Amino acid sequence: MPTRLNPYLGFRNNAKEAMTFYQSVFGGELSVSTFGDFGASDDPAEKDKVMHSMLEAPNGLVLMGADTPDSMNYTPGDNISMSLSGEDEAELRGYWDKLAEGANVSEQLAQAPWGDTFGMLTDKFGINWLVNIAGKQQ
Repeated sequence: MPTRLNPYLGFRNNAKEAMTFYQSVFGGELSVSTFGDFGASDDPAEKDKVMHSMLEAPNGLVLMGADTPDSMNYTPGDNISMSLSGEDEAELRGYWDKLAEGANVSEQLAQAPWGDTFGMLTDKFGINWLVNIAGKQQ
């Protein structure tokens, strides 16, 4: 899989509804995982919220989205991030290291509950970045 750069949309409580709508617009396959699926929230009220969703359209368009946990700031209009993902660990770590210069790192690049290496930061220009390095497939 080559490295991809995708828009990542943030929502408060309606990510599944929004992503299903985008699927009706663009077609393709939609995958949805909740915070409960990964045991990623101690708050029972958040277990059914979308932790990650990805729409892959037949024409190659990829759109990702998630619900923003109640404990995190959510401002409509500022709810988009850039997501770098792929299998080339050296390439993606190189991007991470450069983006992290002068950045506010909200989640260090580390092993994630879903088996990949993942990190989040806001670069020195205020752009949110997510980096996901695919784990070794069995």
